[in-house]
Amino acid sequence: MTKAENIQLGSYQLGAGQAPFIIAELSGNHDQSLDKALAMVDAAAAAGAHAIKLQTYTADTMTLDIDSGDFFIDNPDSLWFGQSLYKLYQIANTPWDWHAPIFERAKALGLVAFSTPFDLTAVDFLETLQVPCYKIASFENTDHALLAAVARTGKPVIMSTGMASQSELAEAVEVLRAHGCKDLILLKCTSNYPAEPIDANLRTIPHLAELFQCQAGLSDHCTGIGVAVAAVALGATVIEKHFVLDRCEGGVDAEFSLEPAELKMLVDETRRAQLALGTVHYGVTSKEVASRRHRRSLYISMDLKAGDVLSTDNVRSIRPGLGLAPKYLPMVLGKTVKTDVARGTALSWNLLA
Repeated sequence: MTKAENIQLGSYQLGAGQAPFIIAELSGNHDQSLDKALAMVDAAAAAGAHAIKLQTYTADTMTLDIDSGDFFIDNPDSLWFGQSLYKLYQIANTPWDWHAPIFERAKALGLVAFSTPFDLTAVDFLETLQVPCYKIASFENTDHALLAAVARTGKPVIMSTGMASQSELAEAVEVLRAHGCKDLILLKCTSNYPAEPIDANLRTIPHLAELFQCQAGLSDHCTGIGVAVAAVALGATVIEKHFVLDRCEGGVDAEFSLEPAELKMLVDETRRAQLALGTVHYGVTSKEVASRRHRRSLYISMDLKAGDVLSTDNVRSIRPGLGLAPKYLPMVLGKTVKTDVARGTALSWNLLA
């Protein structure tokens, strides 16, 4: 995986060697309650997340107010089966006048706060709130006008890659960079809700980073944290996960969202995974030096008199490791000892005649 330059977001450094940057996506799980949205921010901070993310749109900026045909969700496998797009977005959107208080609460708790704009008016609005970066959703990664507008802000861009072919991604990255985006993070994403681990194809993460010479991460719609931990092992520097206070209370994305205790586990376990990567290393680490004492080695296992011959009856490979290495057993068998030797003596070359 390429070693892209670190990116500064707030007080956090994103990049190889840094703790994975964990984004809690509030989405519409606030159930149209500002108090619940603020409680979600508090809970995300308490769980150790590094950022919270909103989605900035209205039903009218997303679609048309039509309840039939192309605008009706008739897929029985969809979480949102039986709703029109317009009504779904009315339920799921975060009111724009909530953004400022949510962002202020997040910043007060040390979180990076930003959003996903879904059209040009949302970009203009988010600029008035001085967001530090932008997220592009998978469904918008082919909207070149939106990409150009976000890139022109000069701020870091995090873009999900769901559904996009390699050529579509190449076009998107070209648009972003041509319009001023210097700091780019691509998130491997499976645009299915909930997604199955078998569809995650996490080996794409290092390929994305190498192909586009940028950082790569994961926008995860699978349940649990296992897929995200595996992504970090493959070099992901950013993990985005939907968040909910209590799945039992529902919420438009609750089924594939993490509760606070699970979010804390995600933060802790992805950090462990990142630390465990380390470097290519063989031999003793500083923490293993004392453990060498407990290797096996050769010991005298019977009291011997000077001139006795060493054999498998009186020499054994046992713990601890203060005698000759076990590999020397064939060399010492048949040799004689030059002094009396007590049972439990570590075998050394100077004991031999």
